[in-house]
Amino acid sequence: MPETLEVVERLVEATNTHDIDTLVACFAADYVNETPAHPLRGFRGRDQVRRNWTSIFAGVPNITARVTASAVDGNMAWTEWEMSGTRRDGSAHAMAGVIIFGVDHDRIVSARFYLEPVEVTSGNVDAAVARALGAETP
Repeated sequence: MPETLEVVERLVEATNTHDIDTLVACFAADYVNETPAHPLRGFRGRDQVRRNWTSIFAGVPNITARVTASAVDGNMAWTEWEMSGTRRDGSAHAMAGVIIFGVDHDRIVSARFYLEPVEVTSGNVDAAVARALGAETP
């Protein structure tokens, strides 16, 4: 369905132009956000979308986003994102991951959110596996 990806494209453009009203208008009033890796971060409603993005635009005034890959199946869009910018304190801001959107009537009605901060200090894959298992790094 063409409008499935079109709404994602509008979201990216609104993010990159920092147009909060257009960004919020991409979402249905009863939008549901699920964050499976962090279940307490899930929320409902586009009012929270506005609060989140108002804070993000203030904290990272030059934030930009791009979708590096996408796939659409009916009203579902699987999208891979990269976001970057500079925080007010001068430090780098970078996030990457996947967001799976549900779209209905030209609005985002749901998302499963797997976007995370990019970090390069936690070591290699062996260290990550050891940490996940509660073991010491070999």
